[in-house]
Amino acid sequence: MPKTTKLLLAVLALAGLLAVPAAADAKTNVRIGIGDQQAAMFDHAEFKKLKIKRVRYFIRWDAVDHDDVMRAADAYVDAARRNKVKVLMHISSDNLERKKAKLPKLSTYKSKVRRLVNHFRKKGVKEWGARNEANHDSQATWRPKTGPKRAAQEFLYLRQICKGCTIVALDVLDQAGVERYIQRFYRALGSRARYARIVGIHNYSDINRKRTRGTRSIIKTAKRYNRRASFWLTETGGVVNFGKAWPYNTTRAANRLKFLFSTTKKLRRDIDRVYVYNWTGAERGARFDAGVVGPHGETRPALKVLRDQLKNFLR
Repeated sequence: MPKTTKLLLAVLALAGLLAVPAAADAKTNVRIGIGDQQAAMFDHAEFKKLKIKRVRYFIRWDAVDHDDVMRAADAYVDAARRNKVKVLMHISSDNLERKKAKLPKLSTYKSKVRRLVNHFRKKGVKEWGARNEANHDSQATWRPKTGPKRAAQEFLYLRQICKGCTIVALDVLDQAGVERYIQRFYRALGSRARYARIVGIHNYSDINRKRTRGTRSIIKTAKRYNRRASFWLTETGGVVNFGKAWPYNTTRAANRLKFLFSTTKKLRRDIDRVYVYNWTGAERGARFDAGVVGPHGETRPALKVLRDQLKNFLR
Protein backbone atom coordinates (compact mmCIF):
# COMPACT_ATOMS: atom_id res chain seq x y z
CA MET A 1 0.00 0.00 0.00
CA PRO A 2 1.49 3.41 -0.92
CA LYS A 3 2.62 5.61 1.96
CA THR A 4 0.24 8.39 0.93
CA THR A 5 -2.70 5.98 1.12
CA LYS A 6 -1.63 4.76 4.56
CA LEU A 7 -1.31 8.37 5.75
CA LEU A 8 -4.76 9.23 4.43
CA LEU A 9 -6.33 6.25 6.17
CA ALA A 10 -4.63 7.17 9.43
CA VAL A 11 -5.93 10.74 9.19
CA LEU A 12 -9.46 9.52 8.47
CA ALA A 13 -9.34 7.10 11.39
CA LEU A 14 -8.18 9.86 13.73
CA ALA A 15 -10.95 12.14 12.49
CA GLY A 16 -13.46 9.39 13.20
CA LEU A 17 -12.20 8.98 16.74
CA LEU A 18 -12.37 12.71 17.36
CA ALA A 19 -15.96 12.81 16.09
CA VAL A 20 -17.19 10.25 18.64
CA PRO A 21 -17.17 12.55 21.69
CA ALA A 22 -18.98 15.27 19.72
CA ALA A 23 -21.77 12.87 18.81
CA ALA A 24 -21.93 11.53 22.33
CA ASP A 25 -22.23 15.07 23.72
CA ALA A 26 -25.02 16.10 21.33
CA LYS A 27 -28.02 17.52 23.20
CA THR A 28 -31.65 16.66 22.58
CA ASN A 29 -33.15 19.55 20.62
CA VAL A 30 -35.82 20.40 23.21
CA ARG A 31 -35.73 23.46 25.44
CA ILE A 32 -36.39 22.99 29.15
CA GLY A 33 -38.00 25.65 31.33
CA ILE A 34 -39.72 25.89 34.71
CA GLY A 35 -43.29 26.77 35.60
CA ASP A 36 -43.85 28.52 38.92
CA GLN A 37 -45.89 31.31 40.48
CA GLN A 38 -43.27 32.56 42.94
CA ALA A 39 -40.95 35.47 42.11
CA ALA A 40 -38.67 34.29 44.93
CA MET A 41 -37.66 31.38 42.70
CA PHE A 42 -35.29 33.64 40.77
CA ASP A 43 -33.25 34.33 43.91
CA HIS A 44 -32.90 30.67 44.90
CA ALA A 45 -29.22 29.68 44.66
CA GLU A 46 -30.00 26.31 43.05
CA PHE A 47 -32.25 27.91 40.45
CA LYS A 48 -29.49 30.31 39.48
CA LYS A 49 -27.05 27.42 39.05
CA LEU A 50 -29.35 25.74 36.51
CA LYS A 51 -29.20 28.77 34.20
CA ILE A 52 -32.84 28.34 33.17
CA LYS A 53 -33.77 30.71 30.33
CA ARG A 54 -37.54 30.14 30.11
CA VAL A 55 -40.31 30.17 32.68
CA ARG A 56 -44.10 29.94 32.62
CA TYR A 57 -46.59 31.91 34.69
CA PHE A 58 -50.37 31.72 34.58
CA ILE A 59 -52.65 34.66 35.27
CA ARG A 60 -56.40 35.17 35.51
CA TRP A 61 -57.98 36.78 32.45
CA ASP A 62 -59.38 39.70 34.48
CA ALA A 63 -56.15 40.40 36.37
CA VAL A 64 -56.25 44.10 35.46
CA ASP A 65 -59.17 44.46 37.90
CA HIS A 66 -57.15 43.05 40.79
CA ASP A 67 -54.22 45.10 42.06
CA ASP A 68 -52.79 42.28 44.17
CA VAL A 69 -52.74 39.91 41.18
CA MET A 70 -51.04 42.49 38.98
CA ARG A 71 -48.45 43.31 41.66
CA ALA A 72 -47.54 39.64 42.00
CA ALA A 73 -47.28 39.20 38.23
CA ASP A 74 -45.22 42.38 37.87
CA ALA A 75 -42.83 41.17 40.55
CA TYR A 76 -42.45 37.85 38.72
CA VAL A 77 -41.88 39.38 35.29
CA ASP A 78 -39.49 42.01 36.67
CA ALA A 79 -37.46 39.31 38.44
CA ALA A 80 -37.34 37.29 35.22
CA ARG A 81 -36.11 40.31 33.26
CA ARG A 82 -33.37 41.00 35.80
CA ASN A 83 -32.21 37.41 35.35
CA LYS A 84 -32.59 37.52 31.54
CA VAL A 85 -35.28 34.84 31.55
CA LYS A 86 -38.17 34.78 29.06
CA VAL A 87 -41.71 34.48 30.42
CA LEU A 88 -44.52 32.49 28.83
CA MET A 89 -47.65 34.20 30.22
CA HIS A 90 -50.62 31.85 30.19
CA ILE A 91 -54.12 33.31 30.48
CA SER A 92 -56.25 31.35 32.91
CA SER A 93 -59.54 31.22 34.78
CA ASP A 94 -60.68 33.78 37.33
CA ASN A 95 -61.73 30.91 39.62
CA LEU A 96 -59.77 27.66 39.75
CA GLU A 97 -62.37 25.85 41.86
CA ARG A 98 -63.76 22.96 39.85
CA LYS A 99 -66.84 23.89 37.78
CA LYS A 100 -67.10 27.30 39.45
CA ALA A 101 -65.64 29.57 36.78
CA LYS A 102 -68.13 31.39 34.55
CA LEU A 103 -67.51 32.56 31.01
CA PRO A 104 -67.75 36.33 30.73
CA LYS A 105 -69.22 37.99 27.67
CA LEU A 106 -66.69 37.87 24.87
CA SER A 107 -66.63 41.68 24.72
CA THR A 108 -65.77 41.86 28.43
CA TYR A 109 -63.08 39.23 28.03
CA LYS A 110 -61.55 41.11 25.10
CA SER A 111 -61.46 44.41 26.97
CA LYS A 112 -59.64 42.94 29.98
CA VAL A 113 -57.24 40.76 28.00
CA ARG A 114 -56.24 43.61 25.69
CA ARG A 115 -55.21 45.68 28.70
CA LEU A 116 -53.39 42.69 30.20
CA VAL A 117 -51.43 42.00 27.02
CA ASN A 118 -50.55 45.66 26.50
CA HIS A 119 -49.30 45.94 30.08
CA PHE A 120 -46.95 42.98 29.91
CA ARG A 121 -45.80 43.53 26.34
CA LYS A 122 -44.29 46.78 27.57
CA LYS A 123 -42.30 44.63 29.99
CA GLY A 124 -41.07 42.40 27.15
CA VAL A 125 -43.51 39.48 27.41
CA LYS A 126 -43.99 38.19 23.86
CA GLU A 127 -44.93 34.57 24.55
CA TRP A 128 -48.54 33.90 25.52
CA GLY A 129 -50.96 31.06 26.05
CA ALA A 130 -54.56 31.75 25.03
CA ARG A 131 -56.23 29.55 27.67
CA ASN A 132 -54.53 27.49 30.33
CA GLU A 133 -55.68 23.84 30.45
CA ALA A 134 -58.79 24.63 28.42
CA ASN A 135 -60.47 21.23 28.77
CA HIS A 136 -60.20 20.95 32.57
CA ASP A 137 -63.19 21.89 34.68
CA SER A 138 -61.20 24.50 36.60
CA GLN A 139 -61.56 26.55 33.41
CA ALA A 140 -64.80 28.07 32.10
CA THR A 141 -64.02 26.53 28.70
CA TRP A 142 -64.21 22.95 29.94
CA ARG A 143 -67.68 22.02 28.64
CA PRO A 144 -67.15 19.70 25.64
CA LYS A 145 -69.90 21.17 23.46
CA THR A 146 -69.29 24.89 23.93
CA GLY A 147 -65.78 25.19 25.36
CA PRO A 148 -63.73 24.38 22.25
CA LYS A 149 -65.43 27.09 20.20
CA ARG A 150 -64.82 29.67 22.90
CA ALA A 151 -61.20 28.56 23.28
CA ALA A 152 -60.80 29.04 19.51
CA GLN A 153 -62.28 32.55 19.74
CA GLU A 154 -59.90 33.45 22.55
CA PHE A 155 -56.90 32.24 20.54
CA LEU A 156 -57.91 34.20 17.45
CA TYR A 157 -58.41 37.35 19.51
CA LEU A 158 -55.03 37.00 21.24
CA ARG A 159 -53.41 36.48 17.86
CA GLN A 160 -55.12 39.63 16.60
CA ILE A 161 -53.97 41.92 19.42
CA CYS A 162 -50.52 40.45 19.97
CA LYS A 163 -48.85 40.82 16.58
CA GLY A 164 -45.43 39.23 16.48
CA CYS A 165 -46.08 37.19 19.62
CA THR A 166 -45.56 33.45 19.96
CA ILE A 167 -48.88 31.95 21.07
CA VAL A 168 -49.84 28.59 22.51
CA ALA A 169 -53.11 28.22 20.63
CA LEU A 170 -54.61 25.34 22.59
CA ASP A 171 -53.54 23.95 25.94
CA VAL A 172 -55.04 20.67 27.19
CA LEU A 173 -54.81 18.13 29.99
CA ASP A 174 -54.33 14.45 29.09
CA GLN A 175 -57.72 13.37 30.42
CA ALA A 176 -60.60 11.38 28.97
CA GLY A 177 -62.27 13.12 26.03
CA VAL A 178 -59.30 15.30 25.16
CA GLU A 179 -59.26 14.07 21.54
CA ARG A 180 -62.85 15.21 20.99
CA TYR A 181 -62.03 18.59 22.51
CA ILE A 182 -59.10 19.05 20.12
CA GLN A 183 -61.25 18.08 17.13
CA ARG A 184 -63.93 20.61 18.03
CA PHE A 185 -61.34 23.33 18.65
CA TYR A 186 -59.79 22.95 15.21
CA ARG A 187 -63.15 22.62 13.50
CA ALA A 188 -64.24 25.88 15.14
CA LEU A 189 -61.18 27.55 13.59
CA GLY A 190 -62.10 26.33 10.12
CA SER A 191 -59.68 27.65 7.49
CA ARG A 192 -57.69 29.39 10.22
CA ALA A 193 -56.64 26.07 11.76
CA ARG A 194 -53.26 26.54 10.12
CA TYR A 195 -52.52 29.36 12.55
CA ALA A 196 -52.90 27.09 15.59
CA ARG A 197 -49.39 25.68 15.37
CA ILE A 198 -48.40 25.40 19.01
CA VAL A 199 -50.36 23.01 21.23
CA GLY A 200 -49.69 22.86 24.95
CA ILE A 201 -49.96 19.58 26.84
CA HIS A 202 -50.29 18.91 30.57
CA ASN A 203 -49.43 15.23 30.75
CA TYR A 204 -49.30 14.56 34.48
CA SER A 205 -51.40 11.43 34.09
CA ASP A 206 -49.00 9.87 31.59
CA ILE A 207 -45.79 10.85 33.33
CA ASN A 208 -46.84 9.83 36.81
CA ARG A 209 -48.15 6.48 35.56
CA LYS A 210 -45.01 5.98 33.44
CA ARG A 211 -46.77 5.75 30.09
CA THR A 212 -47.04 7.83 26.91
CA ARG A 213 -50.35 6.90 25.31
CA GLY A 214 -52.22 10.09 26.27
CA THR A 215 -49.41 12.35 25.06
CA ARG A 216 -49.08 10.44 21.80
CA SER A 217 -52.84 10.55 21.24
CA ILE A 218 -52.95 14.34 21.69
CA ILE A 219 -50.09 14.76 19.23
CA LYS A 220 -51.70 12.46 16.68
CA THR A 221 -55.10 14.14 16.95
CA ALA A 222 -53.79 17.70 16.61
CA LYS A 223 -51.67 16.73 13.61
CA ARG A 224 -54.76 15.56 11.75
CA TYR A 225 -55.86 19.19 11.64
CA ASN A 226 -52.49 20.90 11.38
CA ARG A 227 -49.65 18.80 10.04
CA ARG A 228 -47.15 21.44 11.10
CA ALA A 229 -48.27 21.52 14.73
CA SER A 230 -45.55 21.44 17.38
CA PHE A 231 -46.01 20.69 21.05
CA TRP A 232 -44.95 22.26 24.31
CA LEU A 233 -45.35 20.41 27.58
CA THR A 234 -46.47 23.58 29.30
CA GLU A 235 -47.11 21.93 32.65
CA THR A 236 -45.74 18.56 33.66
CA GLY A 237 -43.58 16.86 36.23
CA GLY A 238 -43.33 14.35 39.02
CA VAL A 239 -46.15 14.67 41.53
CA VAL A 240 -45.10 14.64 45.19
CA ASN A 241 -48.64 14.60 46.54
CA PHE A 242 -52.10 14.55 44.96
CA GLY A 243 -55.03 12.74 46.53
CA LYS A 244 -55.09 8.98 47.06
CA ALA A 245 -53.46 8.21 43.71
CA TRP A 246 -50.15 9.83 44.68
CA PRO A 247 -49.61 10.08 48.45
CA TYR A 248 -46.68 12.19 49.61
CA ASN A 249 -43.43 10.73 48.28
CA THR A 250 -40.51 12.85 47.05
CA THR A 251 -38.52 9.83 45.83
CA ARG A 252 -41.35 8.68 43.57
CA ALA A 253 -41.71 12.23 42.22
CA ALA A 254 -38.01 12.29 41.30
CA ASN A 255 -38.37 8.95 39.52
CA ARG A 256 -41.31 10.28 37.50
CA LEU A 257 -39.41 13.42 36.63
CA LYS A 258 -36.65 11.25 35.21
CA PHE A 259 -39.29 9.41 33.18
CA LEU A 260 -40.49 12.76 31.83
CA PHE A 261 -37.07 13.43 30.36
CA SER A 262 -36.78 9.98 28.79
CA THR A 263 -40.27 10.40 27.30
CA THR A 264 -39.36 13.82 25.94
CA LYS A 265 -36.28 12.39 24.28
CA LYS A 266 -38.38 9.71 22.57
CA LEU A 267 -40.89 12.30 21.34
CA ARG A 268 -38.32 14.95 20.43
CA ARG A 269 -39.51 15.17 16.81
CA ASP A 270 -42.78 16.67 18.02
CA ILE A 271 -41.97 18.28 21.38
CA ASP A 272 -40.14 21.61 21.23
CA ARG A 273 -40.34 22.71 24.86
CA VAL A 274 -40.97 21.40 28.35
CA TYR A 275 -41.91 23.50 31.38
CA VAL A 276 -41.39 21.43 34.52
CA TYR A 277 -44.02 22.32 37.10
CA ASN A 278 -43.08 23.48 39.55
CA TRP A 279 -40.09 24.85 41.37
CA THR A 280 -41.63 25.68 44.74
CA GLY A 281 -43.28 22.83 46.62
CA ALA A 282 -46.22 23.04 49.00
CA GLU A 283 -46.48 22.37 52.71
CA ARG A 284 -47.07 18.75 53.59
CA GLY A 285 -50.80 18.03 53.56
CA ALA A 286 -51.55 20.43 50.69
CA ARG A 287 -53.91 19.15 48.00
CA PHE A 288 -51.25 19.32 45.24
CA ASP A 289 -47.48 19.37 45.31
CA ALA A 290 -45.02 18.84 42.47
CA GLY A 291 -42.18 21.02 43.72
CA VAL A 292 -38.59 20.37 42.73
CA VAL A 293 -37.63 22.00 46.01
CA GLY A 294 -39.62 22.20 49.23
CA PRO A 295 -41.87 25.10 50.29
CA HIS A 296 -38.98 26.76 52.12
CA GLY A 297 -36.42 26.12 49.41
CA GLU A 298 -35.09 22.87 50.86
CA THR A 299 -33.69 20.44 48.31
CA ARG A 300 -35.58 17.34 47.21
CA PRO A 301 -34.45 14.30 45.17
CA ALA A 302 -36.07 15.82 42.06
CA LEU A 303 -33.54 18.65 42.07
CA LYS A 304 -30.67 16.27 41.37
CA VAL A 305 -32.66 14.65 38.55
CA LEU A 306 -33.35 18.05 37.02
CA ARG A 307 -29.72 19.11 37.37
CA ASP A 308 -28.43 15.91 35.77
CA GLN A 309 -30.98 15.81 32.95
CA LEU A 310 -30.53 19.43 31.93
CA LYS A 311 -27.06 18.54 30.69
CA ASN A 312 -28.72 16.59 27.87
CA PHE A 313 -31.17 19.28 26.72
CA LEU A 314 -31.25 22.89 25.62
CA ARG A 315 -32.25 25.84 27.82
